[in-house]
Amino acid sequence: MNFINWSKQNLFANWKDSLLTITILYLFYVSIPPLLNWVFLDATFFGDSKKDCTGGGACWVFINVWIKRFTYGMYPNDQIWRINLAFVIFFISIGSYFFVSSKIKKYIFIFLTLVFPFLAIFLFHGGSLGLEEVETRVWGGLFLTLFISVFSIIFCFPIGVLLAMGRRSNLPVIKYFSIGFIELWRGVPLITVLFMAAVMFPVFLPSGTNLDKLIRVIIAITLFESAYIAEVVRGGLQAIPRGQYDAANSIGMGYWKSHLLIILPQALKIVIPGVANTFIALFKDTPLILVVGLMELLGMVNMAKTNPAWLGLATEGYVFAAFVYFIFCFSMSRYSLSLENKLKTTN
Repeated sequence: MNFINWSKQNLFANWKDSLLTITILYLFYVSIPPLLNWVFLDATFFGDSKKDCTGGGACWVFINVWIKRFTYGMYPNDQIWRINLAFVIFFISIGSYFFVSSKIKKYIFIFLTLVFPFLAIFLFHGGSLGLEEVETRVWGGLFLTLFISVFSIIFCFPIGVLLAMGRRSNLPVIKYFSIGFIELWRGVPLITVLFMAAVMFPVFLPSGTNLDKLIRVIIAITLFESAYIAEVVRGGLQAIPRGQYDAANSIGMGYWKSHLLIILPQALKIVIPGVANTFIALFKDTPLILVVGLMELLGMVNMAKTNPAWLGLATEGYVFAAFVYFIFCFSMSRYSLSLENKLKTTN
């Protein structure tokens, strides 16, 4: 009876709601069964080649055969353990962060922000201590997507916070530099920034110097996204009542101390949804690096679909890539929501 009453109140309250409900149910009836048949019932999950896909559904054999390339790109097979080791260390550190005391948490945070990035780069690139050197041109797949996303997020967030503070500064030089920086990067498409970083940036380097293309891409994405982070954080800073600034000044706190201990903690708590949204957008923008010749997850899917032995299976590749992106983006969204609730952002 509870369900019937709920349906009457929410789904069939009047003729307009009833028509809309029936229309949506009909669309589900028309679209869901064929989709389930294609994805599961008529799909082929096991095999070694396209010839094994004899059903009328999806050929997930394509994903099974290419899964290693979709995950690691063209990274040498005998060196993949280095990537796995780095990510195991990363996820163990993240997992342990939520179960240890606050005293130990700060050491884990320092490790993740100051030590782990250099450890990961050493493992991935090698070239010393007996590790074979692996050039960044063969990095790819989901591994490259996560590498670029994580490092860009680590660097763009503090830069964005500093730019937000700079834009509100009373010093004209700092204020107008921050405004110019933010408006410049927000006014240019990311694909143009990436192209400039890959093609034009080396022209301005001193003769005989070379900066790796992957580093150039990370710098470009970092600067681009930091402008958006700055505006999100600036919104949080403007939401802090003037009394908070006056209270900090009244007890003798200087500019940096008052911002680090009083203003920024409150402002960042307010802008958690906006910051999370920017990070999600950054993660989804990584396929654009294909224009500079780097093959992340979607780039590897595009390469695999053109293989003569696997022609005609682009749909399966794109569905797989979409599913992977959804899992990561949804996870970030849920974490930001849980962080909001934990900090009682909405009061």
